[in-house]
Amino acid sequence: MSGKLIVHLRAHRTKAGLTQAALADAVGVSRKTINTIENGVFTPSTILALTLAEELDCSVHDLFELPDEPD
Repeated sequence: MSGKLIVHLRAHRTKAGLTQAALADAVGVSRKTINTIENGVFTPSTILALTLAEELDCSVHDLFELPDEPD
């Protein structure tokens, strides 16, 4: 299994009309945390992923997915 996560957070955040700072404030983290998640540097905890999904009115799977493994 690959450790790389596919992140769709930026697309959902911009669709919601939120800046990184606004989303960060809404979920109780720093703007830098949102930035590092969006850039694939940091993988959020389950609690943070669920909180982000709730704030953006989508599922965690809409925000994050595992890449397809080659057969």
